[in-house]
Amino acid sequence: MHGDPMMWVAGVRALYLQALHPRAVRGVISNSDFRRDAWGRLLRTADFVGTITYGSADAAERAGARVRRIHRLLGVDEPELLLWVHCAEVDSYLQVQLRSGFPLDDAQADRYVDEHRTSARLVGLDPARVPASTAELAAYFDAVRPELEAGDDARAVDDFLCRPPVHPALVPARELLWRRVAALAYNALPPYAHELYGRPAPPPDRVTRHLIATGNALRCIPSRLRWRLPPGHIPRAMARLGPGSRPAPYTLRNQAAILDGPGRA
Repeated sequence: MHGDPMMWVAGVRALYLQALHPRAVRGVISNSDFRRDAWGRLLRTADFVGTITYGSADAAERAGARVRRIHRLLGVDEPELLLWVHCAEVDSYLQVQLRSGFPLDDAQADRYVDEHRTSARLVGLDPARVPASTAELAAYFDAVRPELEAGDDARAVDDFLCRPPVHPALVPARELLWRRVAALAYNALPPYAHELYGRPAPPPDRVTRHLIATGNALRCIPSRLRWRLPPGHIPRAMARLGPGSRPAPYTLRNQAAILDGPGRA
């Protein structure tokens, strides 16, 4: 699932959602170089997700230890805040992928949420206190919703995501490509998030159609080209695991595959 190109849209949705927790977003903006190095922060986050998804177990443990150390130094290691960031990420990844047509059934969606409790442990959470199913994840958001608001810090994140700073030569690309990605990610938020930000979004059915169309278009890009984009964890994992290993949605199917060649089904 993490090898799918819609994960980039899902990651931007997660940032929009995470910014709605006042204490969590204050910790990010107060204790990091978010405004000066926002792109670097985004790539470091992508690198962490790539490492714990496609790296070795030792690499994942080292990445988790590094994140926990940074959180302690910055004083943002409160379980409540870590849980919010975790759940906002998992929900965004899952919702965008499901709505864009990625082939997950209900049981697999629950398994995905449950598997993420390992990543929760790596950042310092007790897995027993982390949602283990889509129902538990929905219950968590119902409970935390009264604490959410779109304050000044959330507006700063919103402004950045709508118009991030880029080299003057890249401004046309930002207007043509990035703003569409950011708009789609914003539109994919739950309705209560749109209400808090104060910006309307198209009807959910229309947003789902846009997600499906975008997913279909991006999935037409050859996977081996997509996988070489930063941070590039997938080719390294394929090299480590040997011939025939690659991320592929068909492996999620329950029925046995008929092999018609080495590594192909």
